Amino acid sequence: MDIESYLKKDYITNLLREDRRIDGRKFDDYRKIEIIGNYIDEKACGSSLANLGDTKVLVGISMDVGEPYPDKPMDGIMITSAELRPLASPRFESGPPDEESIEIARVVDRGIRESGAIETEKLLIGENKVWVVFIDIHILDHCGNLIDAAGIAAISALLNTRMPKYEDGKIIRGEWAGKLPISCIPIPCTVAKIADKILIDPNIDEEYAMDTRLTIATTDTINAMQKGGKGMLTEKEIFDAVDLSFRKGNDIRRLIE
Repeated sequence: MDIESYLKKDYITNLLREDRRIDGRKFDDYRKIEIIGNYIDEKACGSSLANLGDTKVLVGISMDVGEPYPDKPMDGIMITSAELRPLASPRFESGPPDEESIEIARVVDRGIRESGAIETEKLLIGENKVWVVFIDIHILDHCGNLIDAAGIAAISALLNTRMPKYEDGKIIRGEWAGKLPISCIPIPCTVAKIADKILIDPNIDEEYAMDTRLTIATTDTINAMQKGGKGMLTEKEIFDAVDLSFRKGNDIRRLIE
């Protein structure tokens, strides 16, 4: 850790001991959330731009026809990827997916997959043919908490996704055959632990200072959890984080709906 990062961590930690955050929020406050559905032109199957404070994430949905997985021959397929654009942060570089982009994609994927949000059993086309749903996450501006911003943008994009028309063994681009079947709205909520304080939606300065973080994706139940960082969480801190995730997840779900 360089001297600037050390001083910033020390400053943020001292603020938190006084029950203050660097941007003035309460410990259980998200930054302002703005969601713009159908952000990409009308040719896209689905899309959404999510602004979480100054963090900006664009998600595009595309669909194709493929073969089902051998262990789920009657179910469609979902594939999630994340791209960290160099313009979004000085830390990001062009090239193959790195550890951070892989983690974002996996955590977003797991929340959607384990909740059963996409009704994959309704994506069967015919013998050995199913729809494949591609969720492409593009980080446009990194100001902290990329996982939540990506998860919010992803489920918002899925909700407005249209299924292409499929006739005579081929996709008819630009023509649609109804909406993608979605059963629920999973929302990831990330808390950070800095010293002995637990706070939601860490901004980028708080991420540099945090000891650990925990992301919890919920619907009416817990769908997925992911811990990051080297620090520890007590049992009480985990239960408090779960309660906070349900409460804030419901608020965000109402905003999306």
